[in-house]
This record gives sequence, structure tokens and C-alpha cells, in this order.
Amino acid sequence: MGSIMRRFFAVAAVATLTLSGAAAAAETYPSRVITMVVPFPAGGGTTLLARTVAEQMKAELGQTVIVENVPGAGGTIGVAKVARAAPDGYTVLFGNWASNVGTGAVYPVDYDLLKDFAPIARIADAPLWLVARKDFPAMDLKEALAWLKANPGKATMATVGVGSGSHLCGIYLQNETGIRVQFIPYHGGAPAMQDLIGAHVDMMCDFSANSLPFYRAGQVKAFGVMAKKRWFGAKEVPTFDEMGVPGIYVSFWHGVWAPAGTPAEVIAKLNEAVVKTLADPTVQRRFADQGQELPPRDQQTPEALAAYQKAEIDKWWPIIKNAGIKAQ
Repeated sequence: MGSIMRRFFAVAAVATLTLSGAAAAAETYPSRVITMVVPFPAGGGTTLLARTVAEQMKAELGQTVIVENVPGAGGTIGVAKVARAAPDGYTVLFGNWASNVGTGAVYPVDYDLLKDFAPIARIADAPLWLVARKDFPAMDLKEALAWLKANPGKATMATVGVGSGSHLCGIYLQNETGIRVQFIPYHGGAPAMQDLIGAHVDMMCDFSANSLPFYRAGQVKAFGVMAKKRWFGAKEVPTFDEMGVPGIYVSFWHGVWAPAGTPAEVIAKLNEAVVKTLADPTVQRRFADQGQELPPRDQQTPEALAAYQKAEIDKWWPIIKNAGIKAQ
């Protein structure tokens, strides 16, 4: 009996040490560098946002947060890297609508966007709007839609490639308004905008902040914002709702995720750091400079991001699949 009791106490001691070690690890997180993966090339708007967030999170967490760009296949390579990473909070994903909604229906992927990731927080949101060449024969959205309906298939709409946000936005507009356009794919937003300014194409669904300078310079027209309220960057441009075309909402939003299985305590610490980051005046100013709006405080929780992402997938995947869009 004495031997059995000694063995029992030894096992109990090991279990106690293991539990206390796990608790201590959770309490001391983070104890080393955190890698924030951006699944797109360096230099874009998503990378700029990620660097702004990472810089301030370093101050909140007391550890360096480095931004690593892992581009390729519409963002799926970087997303897959995070899905396969250890669920310990030291590898997180800074993704957006394209990487965490759109590509899941366009590319063959070996991960589940909802099941294989633990949401941390929604970061920023910016609406798309409909812009057109400056001499397009319409003064406002109502006139533009009337012209398009009277001339089906005659107008050209620039996109940043098949399956891009601008392409899907155009398909969505067709579905919801009954217009028909010819899509012209480009290898980036810059050449698409150059051709719009040069009147080589008629219009484009564009990320509002991208085309704001050209709208301000009178080089393109802005017909309407696809949001529930007017965009702060150009408050004089009405929403689709205001122009009698209700329910047209398209935004390019960002969020942060960890691999599924990351401890709840770690997710809570990361969320707290993000929330404090978004409350920082310098961060808010930098976001505003990029045309980004912060989600309300109650929409900065992991639960809110999970619900928002699922709603977006439920909305966009049928549109993508019905249109037969596949990666090229």
C-alpha cells in the first residue's frame, strides 16, 4: 500500500506542476516575438494598416510584433500558413474581405475559413463606391442606372482581376439592379484607374480611399457609396440608399485571427491589445488618412468578428458560385 500511495502522490504532483506550468504560460503570454502574417505583397493598403496596428500592439503587449508578407494565390498561401501554425498566439493573421471571405469560394483551399481560425477582432472598414469617367453621360446614380438599363452590355467596367472585390461588386450590382456591363480585368488598381481617367473604360467599383484623390481633382465622377451612411472622406457623395437603390452594401474590411485552438486567455489578451490599439489617437489618425473607419467598440470583440465574417460568407459565396467564378 505504501508503494501505491507514493506512486499516487507522485502522479498528483506531476499533474499539479503541469497545470501550474500551463497557467503560468498563459499568465506570461507573450514572452517572445509575435508574427503577424499579411497574405498579400508588401506595400499595399493592408500592409500599411497591419504595420500601424503591429507597432502599437508592441507597446500594449510588451513584445515585438513583426509583420510578415506571405503573398500568393489571392492570399490563400499566407492564410494556409497561419491555419497550420501552432495555436499558441505567436502567429496571427491580418486578413481582409478578400483573404477571409472571397478566396474561400474562388480558390481550392485545404482549410475552413470559419472552423480553422479563432477570431480576435475586426480592425477597419471602408466602403466601395461607384465611380465613372468624368464625361460619362449621367449626373447622378439614378441617371447612370437609367442609362445602363437603356444600353445593356454597352458600358465597360474595370476590375482588378477575375474574382476581385471590384469584380464581385460589379456582379452584385448587376444582380441587384438589372444592369449589364462588360467587365475589363486589369492587373492592379493603378492601371485600372489610369484607364478610367483616360476614358478607356466607363466605370469601376472601387475602394473609396483609392479613387478619392482623382475624384477630388475632377478626373472621375463618384455616383454613390455602398454603405448605410455616407463615407467621412467625401460626405457630399450620397449612399445608394439615399438615391433610391436600397440595400447595396459593399465594404473592404480587415480583421485579425489566430489558428483554431489558441487558448481563450491568449485570444483575450490579443483582443485587449487590439482594442487599446484602436483607441490610440495616433492610430485613429493614420487609419483616417487611409480612408478607414473603425468598427464600433461592441463590434471589436472576437464574437462580433465571427458573426460578421459568417454573414459575409453567407452573402458572397452564393454570388460567387452562381457567377461561376474560379481562380485563373
